[in-house]
Amino acid sequence: MTSVQKFLLHTIVWAFLITIFTFAATAGFNSSNGIYILFIGLSLLNVLIFYTNLYLIIPITLDKRKFFMWMLACLVIVISFVAIKYGFMFYMHELSGLKMIAKDKVMLFGSSSQTLISTFVTNGFFIFLSTVYKFTVDWFFNEREKSDLEKQSLTAELAFLKSQINPHFLFNSLNNIYSLAYQKSDATPDAILKLSEIMRYMLYESNDSRVSLEKEITYLKSYIELQKLRFRGNAHVILEVEGQIHHQHILPLILISFVENAFKHGLATDEKNPIHINISVFEDKLLFTIKNRKNKLNKDQTGGIGMVNVKRRLDLSYPEKYKLTIENKEDDYFSELYLNL
Repeated sequence: MTSVQKFLLHTIVWAFLITIFTFAATAGFNSSNGIYILFIGLSLLNVLIFYTNLYLIIPITLDKRKFFMWMLACLVIVISFVAIKYGFMFYMHELSGLKMIAKDKVMLFGSSSQTLISTFVTNGFFIFLSTVYKFTVDWFFNEREKSDLEKQSLTAELAFLKSQINPHFLFNSLNNIYSLAYQKSDATPDAILKLSEIMRYMLYESNDSRVSLEKEITYLKSYIELQKLRFRGNAHVILEVEGQIHHQHILPLILISFVENAFKHGLATDEKNPIHINISVFEDKLLFTIKNRKNKLNKDQTGGIGMVNVKRRLDLSYPEKYKLTIENKEDDYFSELYLNL
């Protein structure tokens, strides 16, 4: 909110409150311009007390933790405005000859002591009101700033986690293509072309916080094709997709690590036990399962950063909206991700 908008808002609120107070306070009195001037003038003095404390006293005392100085300054303000209001009331009474007649009875402000006490209490109330307003506004501002900082931190962490995916994927893919090149396989050019298509999606089409589920599945299919080239067509993978995927969106590159692990640590060449991937979508829910036979001859038993990355990204992007189950058995590896899209 700009300074001009804030000024207009405060003006409208005070004008409304003063109008309500003036008509309520003068109800039953004989109509007189002097009556309205008196109560509007007292209201404006109350507004002046409010902003004197808000923009003058608090900044040079409470904001600097000078509590005693603040209390002393408030007392001076309250007493000073008691004198100002008393003089204003006396002046208006004498100037306009107000008798405050209601129902044929003379109604004065009361005795001097009553007037002084009520004015003192009113002044103190507006000091209290402005103090509460100050701390309330500061609290909301600090909470919003804290929330913004948390969002920025989460956004930065998500960006960092995503940035790790590309090198991680590229590292594994280049190893596979190197293997093809080392074997002087005719599939090497196709593998490089397929990798180029995949990297284009990762770099240019997956920059949003959510991407089309259909495109994400197409990306998985491309990756699987790349792996089949590596195994010279001897990789056995079953990919099943069920449900409507055209209008659903998902966190980009969240499923690829499961498939990568299946090829990296699994036995993709076992025709009787293929890598089995199922993606089921019903309404706004997604169930992703993948099962593979473990390759016991695989010397690389390190999990890398893939699954750790996945879990952290899920925690940040789908808090309490997902369930991840991993079963690492002696011969088989099974993962199940239930996601509320």
